[in-house]
Amino acid sequence: MSKAKVTLGVETTPAVARINGRPVLQPTCNRVPSLDRRNSLKKVLPKSSPPPPPPLPSPPKASLTPPISPKSKSPRLPAIKRGSDTNGLNSSSEKVVIPKNSIIKTLERKKSKSFKEGEASLSYTSLILESPGSIAAVRREQMALQQAERKMRIAHYGRSKSAKFEARVVPLETSTSEETESNEEKKRCSFITSNSDPIYVAYHDEEWGVPVHDHKMLFELLVLSGAQVGSDWTSILKKRQDFRDAFSGFDAEAIANFTDKQMMAITSEYGIEISRVRGVVDNSSRILEVKKEFGSFEKYIWGFVNHKPISTQYKFGHKIPVKTSKSESISKDMVRRGFRFVGPTVIHSFMQAAGLTDDHLITCHRHLPCTLLAARKPTEAQL
Repeated sequence: MSKAKVTLGVETTPAVARINGRPVLQPTCNRVPSLDRRNSLKKVLPKSSPPPPPPLPSPPKASLTPPISPKSKSPRLPAIKRGSDTNGLNSSSEKVVIPKNSIIKTLERKKSKSFKEGEASLSYTSLILESPGSIAAVRREQMALQQAERKMRIAHYGRSKSAKFEARVVPLETSTSEETESNEEKKRCSFITSNSDPIYVAYHDEEWGVPVHDHKMLFELLVLSGAQVGSDWTSILKKRQDFRDAFSGFDAEAIANFTDKQMMAITSEYGIEISRVRGVVDNSSRILEVKKEFGSFEKYIWGFVNHKPISTQYKFGHKIPVKTSKSESISKDMVRRGFRFVGPTVIHSFMQAAGLTDDHLITCHRHLPCTLLAARKPTEAQL
């Protein structure tokens, strides 16, 4: 603090700077103690020519922001007063306007979550859920659409009823019409639909998945599985008798002796591609070689599954694979031996047809009978 100069018993203080009639604080080196300053101001005021300055703030209001010097700006942001004045105005230079409605909404929302006053109080969250354009409403519409699509898929695949609710009370004397109706209502695999061809339905109900141990039938199913690539089972089953007539009932010894003239005659008469005919002839020669090594083609094929069918537990049709690691291993060995048209997909289809694997769905009425047939040992007549 600076010392005031005393001349002839009169105390003088340095002049106080003013801006718009308001006193401005000077640097600390020029300040005077508060009591001395008041006394000096009282003594200097009568002699000053400008109008009297406004009274200095009282001691209780000293906590307000002091006037800022024009030479130095304060680095601290001005304080914001929100609740003191009713109009929401602030004395600082920068003013932040906050709408009162938003504050009231947030307060009401917190209150509605923390306090439950029964049905009379309408919570803020219920208003959000009931509004038509909210996220919850859009989600409900999406779930309703998914349920509708699921019902359409169930109706398409014929799985609209559960298996445990299908039991019906049937009288002791049933007519033929009722028997046909019960056959139509049997639960089948998902690839059998109401539009499926009857020959394909009969093949599914009588042959597909049934273990086969006859070497001629195994050779026939191997040829048909390769022929249905690029086509479908329905068209191949319709030409099944033509294949039997063309290839002498799938007798491997007779087919191995076919000449080129006979192959061309089969192509022209039955409409089978010449490459397919040559493949069947080559496979018959390979089967004879396998018969010499393993005793029969049946022992060679069933040896890959340890002479026991693979029983699967698929619930949905799209879960059934088109090839497996077992079909890939069988295909690799057969290709090594010189077989043709024996890719992993063809071999897996052959395994399904010959009963090496039971891929009937667990909801299909043929799943349990094929599983029971797989548990039986093959008879000598089948071999």
